[in-house]
Amino acid sequence: MGVARTLLHTIWTGIAAVLIAAPLQAGPLQDMIDATPDGGEIVPPAGTYVEQITIDRNVTVDGRNGVVIDGGGEGTVVTLSADSAALKNVTIRNSGRLHNKVDAGLRIAGNFNVVRDVSIENSLFGIDMTQASNNVLRRIYISSKDMPLELRGDSIRIWYSNDNKLEDMTIEDARDIVIWYSEGVVIRDSRIRRGRYGIHFMYAHNNIVENNEITDCVVGVFLMYANHITVRDNDILRSWGASGLGIGFKEASGAVIQRNNLIGNASGVYLDPSPWDPDMTNVFEDNVIAYNGIGVEFHTEWKGNHFRRNSFVSNFTQISVRGRGSAINESWEGNYWDDYAGFDKDGDRVGDVPYEIYNYADRIWMEVPSASFFRGGLALATLDFVERLAPFSEPRLLMREEASMMDRPVAELPTVAPRSALEMLQ
Repeated sequence: MGVARTLLHTIWTGIAAVLIAAPLQAGPLQDMIDATPDGGEIVPPAGTYVEQITIDRNVTVDGRNGVVIDGGGEGTVVTLSADSAALKNVTIRNSGRLHNKVDAGLRIAGNFNVVRDVSIENSLFGIDMTQASNNVLRRIYISSKDMPLELRGDSIRIWYSNDNKLEDMTIEDARDIVIWYSEGVVIRDSRIRRGRYGIHFMYAHNNIVENNEITDCVVGVFLMYANHITVRDNDILRSWGASGLGIGFKEASGAVIQRNNLIGNASGVYLDPSPWDPDMTNVFEDNVIAYNGIGVEFHTEWKGNHFRRNSFVSNFTQISVRGRGSAINESWEGNYWDDYAGFDKDGDRVGDVPYEIYNYADRIWMEVPSASFFRGGLALATLDFVERLAPFSEPRLLMREEASMMDRPVAELPTVAPRSALEMLQ
């Protein structure tokens, strides 16, 4: 009997030692959220929580100890449906892969919430916001799944959600930031890289895009049926390829495009009948439009766009109008053109003769888009030279600015090199 007691004591002592030495496993994160009263704070133990969670009350979830929420490749990882809640200092990863269910890292369906210092990785859609207003998202990192660009989900998808602020974001290798039917959205101080549409507005009015760096996307910013959009102080670089646009318009009115660097894009600005509302205008002022294939491209002859104090530098083609139209009816005032061949006899730093662009051989590729394949090639270059030397057809006046600036009216070009001229023309 004494031997048995001694053996039993030894076994229990060993078990106790193991239990004391091993860290306790935290319970499900959802249980912690459910057990927290309204207004409370949850600071979970460090670890990876493989589950999908819902925050449906005004609590704060703070993962400052080192918390990873892993969806296990199924569905949406975190759903924030409460009002006045907070989610911060967590990593969210591994959503599902279903587009029809909009599998996302984070879904926000509440108002007046704060999401900050959150990393969303390997998630089909990054953040899905549906009827969610007055939220603040700050210092968020988002990347999508490793799949072809067109199959990835949107990094941020905003639907019928007003007055949201997105600040200091880093978004890369996802598809689009898309804003539909939403007003009062502010996107600022963010870095958007290697996407399809950097930012795409559709039927979304009165929004602001400012002080962002949008690089190596197919399209930097696109305004589609969207009015009163302000785009200012952004660097929009290297939107290249057949569809490459720095800023694109589709029947958009009342825009203010101000102090942006549009550099190294296939087209710096593209306008497809805009402004659409005859009582509105679009204003482009103090922008640097440089090293683009086309500085400003018009889909058709139009009017209502005002270009003033912009710098047009080293674009392969400064202005293009598709078909047989011209840009004569647009407003050009005080811009700087690096190919201006005029003079300044009175020394007032304003050109004494108008700046004019005529169509010579370049009318061929403007009128027949497929001919643009030869743009920059020897054949068209030779034809253009002969046309200018001894025109065998009357050149068409494409645009005229009465008083161009002799000096660049805006700041120097940024130090970020877009591409070499040779790379752009290849």
